[in-house]
Amino acid sequence: MSTASRVWGVSALVQAVGDTLSARYGMVVVRGEISGFTRAASGHGYFTLKDELGQGSLRCAMFRRALSQVDFPVSEGQLVEARGQLSVYEARGELQLVVDGLQRAGAGALYEQFLRLKARLEAAGLFDEGRKREIPAFPRRVAVVTSLAAAALRDVVTALRRRAPHVEVLIVPCAVQGAEAPPQIVDALAGAAWLHRQGQVQGQGLDAVILCRGGGSLEDLWAFNDERVVRAVVACPVPVVCGVGHETDVTLADLAADLRAPTPTAAAELVAQSRDEALVDLDTWAATLRWRLRQRLDQHAQRLDQLGMRLSRPGQVLHVHRQRMGSLEARLHASLRERVVSMRHSLAPWSPRLDRALAQRLAWARQQQAHLGQRLEALNPQRVLERGYAWVSQADGAPLTRASQAQTGQKLGIQLADGRLQVEVDGIESQD
Repeated sequence: MSTASRVWGVSALVQAVGDTLSARYGMVVVRGEISGFTRAASGHGYFTLKDELGQGSLRCAMFRRALSQVDFPVSEGQLVEARGQLSVYEARGELQLVVDGLQRAGAGALYEQFLRLKARLEAAGLFDEGRKREIPAFPRRVAVVTSLAAAALRDVVTALRRRAPHVEVLIVPCAVQGAEAPPQIVDALAGAAWLHRQGQVQGQGLDAVILCRGGGSLEDLWAFNDERVVRAVVACPVPVVCGVGHETDVTLADLAADLRAPTPTAAAELVAQSRDEALVDLDTWAATLRWRLRQRLDQHAQRLDQLGMRLSRPGQVLHVHRQRMGSLEARLHASLRERVVSMRHSLAPWSPRLDRALAQRLAWARQQQAHLGQRLEALNPQRVLERGYAWVSQADGAPLTRASQAQTGQKLGIQLADGRLQVEVDGIESQD
């Protein structure tokens, strides 16, 4: 039988290909970036080597003995050089590299890109805690942005239905992996914003947006490290909860979101408080309110009883008030007497001083009166007449002060100190 017509068994063909690869290439050294590293319970390590451009990948297996000899902690995103032999994993017919030695070659191109972009966006203030918004405690409408085929969507919807069945869930689909994912995520967030604005017209806007997907390698989650996605998360008018990957996975969208959840299910739990827990809290508050109300009613009832007992004996109440009024009256009289005595004591020194001031004032007034009397007496016209002067007046009583005012034959009156003369002018002599 010729080689071309030979019929191979699956295991035989896979083993033959593996032997051919091992013989053809022997020991090889491959440079690449570690992705999806896991350590099994047996101690063996499994990971994928990707080239720096993310265009090729090679599965690797590193057994416990070889892994224990690595002198650095193996982690996601490291750029390494792996030494080993090519083989075929028979159970799945996959090409793999059985690694015998591993040495560090750098921090990894994708991871370095992640750190550079993180530093730039952080400097731009996109991760500031001060701009992040509170998530409503009891939302009514929530939008979920993820892939329709993602298991994360089922986890989120299941958690929301279990915890808060009254919450309306709107699904905005988009790709969450690959080169087409970033623009689709940006469009989906814009669509959620549009739904929010449309709902606001009817008073039913969105309360929160959940952006989520399941776990994966750094390359699988790279769409959530795209700057366009990060800026769309920041610009979303609705608070965004980001639940991407597992708890150890951190993307730039997580840092920009208003709230980061470790998993998609945790994102749903953080958005919607459990209905059962809320009902328990309401029952507790209702019981506390009823107890406080009964306590207050009991207090008022006791007070009413006391007032009723007092009103049932008005004579006793009046007697108490009379006694109180008598006591207040006695205190008032005593206070008035004390006040009068105090005022008398305070006024006693003022009486002599007032007498002295009054006497001094009277003496001064008498002196002033005498002085003014003397001045007035000096101005008395009678005294002027007694000194030899006379008062000349015309017939109508008007005073005559100048010779030019008189006429010949005119009758004049002359007032002297002891009487009055009636004369007639027989001549006028005028002097300049």
